[in-house]
Amino acid sequence: MLLPLLLRTLLVCAIPGALAQLEEELDLDLADFDLDISPRRVPRQVKTLLSKETKPHIQELTIKTTIISRYAFTAVHCAMLNRHSAASEGVFHFQIPAGAYVSNFTMIIGGRVYQSEVKPKEKRVKQDNGKPKHKEAGDASSEPEVEVFKMAVSIPGRNRAVFLLTYEELLQRRLGRYEHVTSLRPLQLVSRLSLDVTIVDHSPIRDLEVLPLRNGKTPAKPEAPPTTAIKHEKNVCRITFSPNIVQQAKITTNGLLGDFVIRYDVQRDMGIGDIQVLNGHFVHYFAPKDLPVVPKNVVFVIDTSASMVGTKIRQTKDALLTILKDLRPGDSFNFISFSNRIKVWQPSRLVPVTPLNIRDAKKFIYMLVPTGGTNIDGAIQTGSSLLREYLSGPDAGPNSVSLVIFLTDGRPTVGQTLSTAILGNTRSAVQDKFCIFTIGIGNDVDYRLLERMALENCGMMRRINEDADASAMLKGFYDEIGTPLLSDIRINYTDDSVQYVTQRLFTNYFNGSEIVIAGKLTNRSAESLHVQVTASNNDRTIILETDVPLRHRQIETERHVKEATAAMAAGAKAPGSGSAHGLGVALGSIAEDFVERVWGFLSVKEGLRSRLRSQTSKEREDHTHQATNLSLTYHFLTPLTNLVVEKPEVLADGTMAPAPTIKPASGEKVSTANELPRDIEDGNSQTSNVKPGSRTSSPGNTIGKVKRRPAKKSITVSKTSADGDPHFVVEFPLSKLTVCFNINGEPGHVLSLVSDHKYSGVTVNGKLIGAPAPPGSHKQQRTYFSTIIIVVDRPRRAYIEVTPKKVILDGRDRMVLPCHSTVAVDSGVLSVAIVGKSNVTVTVGGNVSFVILLHQYKNPAPYQRDHLGFYIGNSKGLSPNCHGLLGQFLYEDVGLAQLPAEGDVKPSQVLKVKGRSVPVVQKSRRIYSGTQSVDCWFARNNAAKLIDGRYEDYLAPHMFDTGDWPHGTNGV
Repeated sequence: MLLPLLLRTLLVCAIPGALAQLEEELDLDLADFDLDISPRRVPRQVKTLLSKETKPHIQELTIKTTIISRYAFTAVHCAMLNRHSAASEGVFHFQIPAGAYVSNFTMIIGGRVYQSEVKPKEKRVKQDNGKPKHKEAGDASSEPEVEVFKMAVSIPGRNRAVFLLTYEELLQRRLGRYEHVTSLRPLQLVSRLSLDVTIVDHSPIRDLEVLPLRNGKTPAKPEAPPTTAIKHEKNVCRITFSPNIVQQAKITTNGLLGDFVIRYDVQRDMGIGDIQVLNGHFVHYFAPKDLPVVPKNVVFVIDTSASMVGTKIRQTKDALLTILKDLRPGDSFNFISFSNRIKVWQPSRLVPVTPLNIRDAKKFIYMLVPTGGTNIDGAIQTGSSLLREYLSGPDAGPNSVSLVIFLTDGRPTVGQTLSTAILGNTRSAVQDKFCIFTIGIGNDVDYRLLERMALENCGMMRRINEDADASAMLKGFYDEIGTPLLSDIRINYTDDSVQYVTQRLFTNYFNGSEIVIAGKLTNRSAESLHVQVTASNNDRTIILETDVPLRHRQIETERHVKEATAAMAAGAKAPGSGSAHGLGVALGSIAEDFVERVWGFLSVKEGLRSRLRSQTSKEREDHTHQATNLSLTYHFLTPLTNLVVEKPEVLADGTMAPAPTIKPASGEKVSTANELPRDIEDGNSQTSNVKPGSRTSSPGNTIGKVKRRPAKKSITVSKTSADGDPHFVVEFPLSKLTVCFNINGEPGHVLSLVSDHKYSGVTVNGKLIGAPAPPGSHKQQRTYFSTIIIVVDRPRRAYIEVTPKKVILDGRDRMVLPCHSTVAVDSGVLSVAIVGKSNVTVTVGGNVSFVILLHQYKNPAPYQRDHLGFYIGNSKGLSPNCHGLLGQFLYEDVGLAQLPAEGDVKPSQVLKVKGRSVPVVQKSRRIYSGTQSVDCWFARNNAAKLIDGRYEDYLAPHMFDTGDWPHGTNGV
């Protein structure tokens, strides 16, 4: 009896001490996790979970989104710690909305930066084990509503990895609301988790709500997630969500928190819609309201094959019964079910909405029984024939909207099973008389077939996940298209005032949706843009038109971009927002061109849709080329591109393989290849010191490495150049003549300087920036080159982008080099040598070189802008077919002739070039940053007759355009 009592006493005394010691050990283990709360406030269950983690732990997950006029930029910052001494695989895993495009991905591991690059997709070529060494493409595997971006990488022992991801999307308006969804599924508890969403709109923001976390669970109360804070002003809203690790564990301990959903709308005025203008681009949002509903003729075609048995058919019936209640007087409808056999509820006709017809339709729906195979082609043919015959009869309204709503859960197994044949039969049956909307349920559906069927017939496709609530999603989809307000919508803009405009003809406009169009302005200095919208509503034609004041809209758009960047900056200064500052800066710089990016985003989407609809291989190839080029221009990860990033090499002992050493020149600080440029700190105007006839040191023979050393500031270039305002100079050595001309372009114009894409693979484009003219000048404004892009397509695609402050080299690796340092880089295809604050020499393949002068000002006058001068150094590698404003003269010869005096008119000089006579006068031009004067023969009027075609022929749609010269001619 005494022994058990003694043992019990010892245990009672020992347990508190043991528990206290265990608690201290757990607290000590938590030091590595860098929690944002005291370890003593963390429940023991959570401490135990953390201590047992074997994977790298996510110390920080910061997500920052800025929505400017419904275009959302999201930046994700994820920091992972490998707590163990051995190397361990870390997996960055993030779900993005299916309609969004990834625009950047960067890893920082062991202090080294691994920058991704977007490349065109190519046919797979097996290498070794099928994968290039140390390269991996971002995996964007398709899911119903989201795509999963996934990157696995080995993290050295006791080291951190930082992943930076950005993506962009245009929010779609559905049922009168925009919905922004952020997936919060880190798959583990996170030490510091924060979400920050800023919404800025030109119109007042209304109906803002934050939904409970969407994770399949039914919340006790329909309220925003705990710790959500909302700051709502008229045109700016900020929503933050930052649960600490304990608050996360109360929601779930597996890291699958769910979707953070924000819904809102904006206040709308009657009329033409909202048009915003920025940097030569415009975006037009059109969402009319308070219009009478247009009657509709709808045929529901429902799959009743054996695979629909159980939950699918039950949920489909529930949705159809609800939809029946929402049909309006004036609508006409019918039902078709299909499996092996096709059954039509009311043969050869559509019936009006009456209580008796609704009752009979319910009986038909109740009696649907799944059995047999899937005859998709037969069902579509029957439904199309039924609707087409009805429309040709006397009962159909002249402006009613006609739809086929087609639902299936499988692939064609009966009748015609070849997709191309089904699509061709469908086009023939529809005859552009109505639209087909397709819905797929589950994972065994040919979604490509359904998407093409919808796109080719003015409809849209909706995908329903296997385990989703099909009834609610079907009803939601019907609600989107069940209330047509307009048909045959056509949106026109002033002739010759816009170009590269996205889709502007729309078959239908449904209540609660929105039409978005974007394009480029051909004349930035134009005072106004005339906009006209025509459409049909029931039995009348609607015409809306107005003149949009462009300068006023530009100022307004600039103002709300400033509001957005200010809101982001305020968020970055908030306590505990360390990494948010960097994300805010990155988003702010992108947001400054958001209208252009909306245009790029919509143009890529449109190109992909056109590609899917294309009927011939030539059509498909053209749309593929266009969409791929735009994807590369805006660095979008799309179905036509891959995101490739180099992965670090980790040694067997868990440490990283040493990087190649870069030794700085005497007295010069090393800056990494990914360092961003700093502001100029000294010198009033930093320009090049150039001397004709002498050379720089060569870029060296390093491949993909950075070499830094002193460089001479003298360079060898020809006089053939575009510099200053911009003044063009062309040297003709054989004729011993120099010709000059001016180009009076508009800010934002992209000029083709050298175009030899077909032959040598070299293209050079320059973008203009505007500035006020100096006092006393006869000009209204000046223009300068702000950016020069050199694109090379052989032996592989590479490019160099030069601005006055930085050089981006995208060759074997992507590097960002500051212009204030002296550095030389050879990427194999392209070589670049920077003389700090002076000039940039670009060499292509050893027989083509260009020199770009850097003109920088520390304290510029109002009419001064940092800008670039472009000079051709070596043109031997360019072909005789080369074109562009400068390239067309490289292999030409000219002659000078004198026209005799007539009466009081003095003798005049003409230049003979390509059989044309160009009147010229003698002038003097200063080149090489003013260090040399050159006498030249000046051609007036934007080089009329001197250049082939007109100035407008040399405008490129974007900086990376490699389009061929359109072969315009100029009469003598």
